Amino acid sequence: MREDFVRELAPEQREKMKKNLVYVAIFSVVMLFAGFTSAYIVSMGDAFWVKYDFPIAFYISTVILALSSLVLEIGNRKALKGNATILKITVPLTFVLGIAFAYFQFKGYGQLVDKGAYAVGKITVSNGRYGMYYQLKVNDKYMEVDGNDYYVAGKLLNDTEKKGVSDFAKQFDNFTKSKDAGKISNYGKYTLLYKNQEVSRKGNRFYVQDSVELGFVDLSRLEEFAVHVRDGRGDFFHKGKFGKDFKVYYKGKELQYKERSLYYNGVKLDAPLQMKMDDSPDQATSYLYIITILHLLHVLGTLIYMLRMSIRSFSGTLVEYNFLSIRLGAIFWHFLGLLWAYLLLFLLFIH
Repeated sequence: MREDFVRELAPEQREKMKKNLVYVAIFSVVMLFAGFTSAYIVSMGDAFWVKYDFPIAFYISTVILALSSLVLEIGNRKALKGNATILKITVPLTFVLGIAFAYFQFKGYGQLVDKGAYAVGKITVSNGRYGMYYQLKVNDKYMEVDGNDYYVAGKLLNDTEKKGVSDFAKQFDNFTKSKDAGKISNYGKYTLLYKNQEVSRKGNRFYVQDSVELGFVDLSRLEEFAVHVRDGRGDFFHKGKFGKDFKVYYKGKELQYKERSLYYNGVKLDAPLQMKMDDSPDQATSYLYIITILHLLHVLGTLIYMLRMSIRSFSGTLVEYNFLSIRLGAIFWHFLGLLWAYLLLFLLFIH
């Protein structure tokens, strides 16, 4: 009944009504993202905030989205001038470019994960932190941690050596449940220390001083420790050099890191602030994921519409009502492109 009512309207009324629906949808999306970007700024006020470079894939996806808008606009203008067959090229091409945008967005998320930037994570390592309970010796030499770098006898471990340490630690991951303690290998090269005392193994059990057996809590701490070493993590979840690959801010001021401690305004974090830091989630990265994934979902939803328009472009039905359906789709597609440009600039200058 609703469709019959729409068909009975004059072309001008029909176009005005449908355009108004598109504008209402655009307004709703604008309010949604205005809320999230405002919340982002407010959340920064009294929180620890991580800043780092955007993944390259996000920039590539931006170029692709801009190109898709250009292609769609060229097709629409030529169609309105009488060249309707151009839509058989431009509409499907816009759809393909939209898919490419989504592909590089997902690739960007993969690059974020490779950097240690997770949708849900923390900034600093607290539970299982290297040296808190456990540490390692490699060939009877203490392994030390600075940031996310591993050193033995003052020498930075190369990738091969670091992988060896990671493979050794990997064996302790979830081993309290799998009961595979007896299968741990390469124990001779690596010495495990608990509270600076050598850990020995007898069958499936672990001891300090060859007599005091490690309990469940001690072994749970070992698992937490092993997960961080396995993933090449030192004091931070984000990978790379502190101050170079990522920075941490508090109340808008950059923190400094030296001798495995963080400093605010040149003063080492006091106990309450350090506890706050240890408990702080990585809100900056969580917001980044939420904002960009919400935008991506709108793109994917519009791509379904573009797929339908692509099919109709070959049947010739897009010419109905002076190409109204594709013109309306183009309005929302261009809006999503402008929205992404805004979000990208917002995150670049604020994040």
